[in-house]
Amino acid sequence: MLKLNGPFMDLARHRSLVHELTKREIVGRYRGANFGLLWALISPFLMLAVYTLAFGGILGSHWPTQDGKIHSFALILFVGLIIHAFLAECINQSPQLVAGNPSYVKKVVFPLEILPWPLVTSALFHLAMNVVAYAVLALAMDQYLPWTIVLLPLAVLPLVILGLGVSWGLAALGVYFRDITQITGVASTALLFTSTAIIPVSAIPDNMRWLFMANPLSFIIDQARNVAVWGKMPDWQGLAIYALVALLVSYLGYGVFRATRRGFADVL
Repeated sequence: MLKLNGPFMDLARHRSLVHELTKREIVGRYRGANFGLLWALISPFLMLAVYTLAFGGILGSHWPTQDGKIHSFALILFVGLIIHAFLAECINQSPQLVAGNPSYVKKVVFPLEILPWPLVTSALFHLAMNVVAYAVLALAMDQYLPWTIVLLPLAVLPLVILGLGVSWGLAALGVYFRDITQITGVASTALLFTSTAIIPVSAIPDNMRWLFMANPLSFIIDQARNVAVWGKMPDWQGLAIYALVALLVSYLGYGVFRATRRGFADVL
């Protein structure tokens, strides 16, 4: 029987191990690079420059608001890319969490259930670095940063819970279906282009809006922009409902992982 606090008790019980694995994940990514961890700040600016040139410069995109003013497209786009990057990292790397570490499976005492935690916390580290880059950019371009940006962690928290559930589920499926790694890359790209990350809802045809609104990224991106760009309060009721659904997905993913764990050693 799955304990109600199972996924989160694993973190509390093995927090030191999660910390070490997270540190190894972050440092290992930039090991050997001349700029080291500075790439965590440099990469967001490079990514933003490419998308801003493509959509703002070449395609002439802009982002009108209800008051009729045209806000900086770069800042609005950046917030959407930050949120997408977090979930994309969870989706793309999850299938290899167990399949890529067969030595962990053979160690009877190793708690495999904690593997999604270092992945998600590493993704959160990069999200935090992206937010720092955004704050610098906002102050440089607009000389303004709304105080509501301090609420950004609360706006993103439901997506973090969802990311955990997705990571547990994909980590288990990745052991039995190796082709899933070919699908996740396409899926994460599809999530970007069918969300409000780079396209305002007002620019979407009426018959296609349901697809964008059903995207799990769209609501969180909109709330993140409310607090980080527009200086508005988030939709607390919507976030609460989203968090409940994300919690259900998290326990479902955790349950799938626990139920399939016994066969990992046989497959690997």
